[in-house]
Amino acid sequence: MRRLLAVLAMAFALPAAAADYPAPKQGDWVARDFKFHTGETMPALKLHYTTLGDPGNPAVLMLHGTTGSGAGLLTPGFAGELFGPGQPLDATRYFIVMPDGIGHGQSAKPSDGLRTRFPMYDYADMVEAHHRLLAEGLGIKHLRLVMGNSMGGMQSWLWAGMFPDFVDAAVPMAAQPTPMAARNWMMRRLIIDTIRNDPDWNAGNYTTQPKGVQRAAVFFATATSGGALAYAKLAPTRAAADKMLDERLHAPWKADANDYLYQWESSGDYDPTPLLPRITARVLAINSADDERNPPETGLTEAAMKQVKGSRLYLIPASAETRGHGTTGNAKFYTKQLAEFLQDLPAVR
Repeated sequence: MRRLLAVLAMAFALPAAAADYPAPKQGDWVARDFKFHTGETMPALKLHYTTLGDPGNPAVLMLHGTTGSGAGLLTPGFAGELFGPGQPLDATRYFIVMPDGIGHGQSAKPSDGLRTRFPMYDYADMVEAHHRLLAEGLGIKHLRLVMGNSMGGMQSWLWAGMFPDFVDAAVPMAAQPTPMAARNWMMRRLIIDTIRNDPDWNAGNYTTQPKGVQRAAVFFATATSGGALAYAKLAPTRAAADKMLDERLHAPWKADANDYLYQWESSGDYDPTPLLPRITARVLAINSADDERNPPETGLTEAAMKQVKGSRLYLIPASAETRGHGTTGNAKFYTKQLAEFLQDLPAVR
């Protein structure tokens, strides 16, 4: 999976300045007797995390997207634009925590041994686990900011509503504060169904990885991320398009099918709507005008945000340089807006 993502990243690479931020530190913490929304309980739920900076500084929670990890955020185009000296989230001024969500990275996941006996988790479970990691594991009682991309953006909306007194500000990106639905869910369900209907999956008890998973993943990524103008520029001929697709289809595949299934299925009941009136944090939502999963022409985001006092939306203009749903992974498109938003926040509580 990591190699496939690397191929995709190279295909859509944008120039970004490197930053001299503090060395990242890795850690693990175990949440005891963690109860999932299904009622199931795990006696010991391992949560992995990466941090930057001094724990005595105001805390920032940074959340990754589906299939990602906290350490995966440390790219030149993202961390290199945000965490360096003088940048909006200067890691010498903030303590940045980047956890691996349940089922992702080095946190507990089905492939650790339980396979499909691993409890079915959802985004609210992941947020609850983050909260316990911060409050119990790291001794953090308040966040200056919660910010994330895609799945991390949806979880940022949940964070602000589930723990309104814990959060000063939220920056959900590449996400909508509306129920999972429409094409976004349809495409996710096609991944889920492809795995469950693959004979090699064998109800999760496979001996070799089901062959259809990689093709479904490439189909989903191509259909729902990348940007129409960018694809037109990068693959202007059939030969160029075939070459790009062949590279993706034949990239080494390291993802585990059960992990992948759980990761996508966890989004199915996402719906922050009931929580929106509870949000007291300042909110800057950042989406891209060419986001295939969250198309701005529906007006759904603006309508929902009317329930959140003082919230604002920054829509990144589409261009041949943006990457659709993947645009917010390149922070150069919104560093100015983020810096201004942070400067306008009230003093640290």
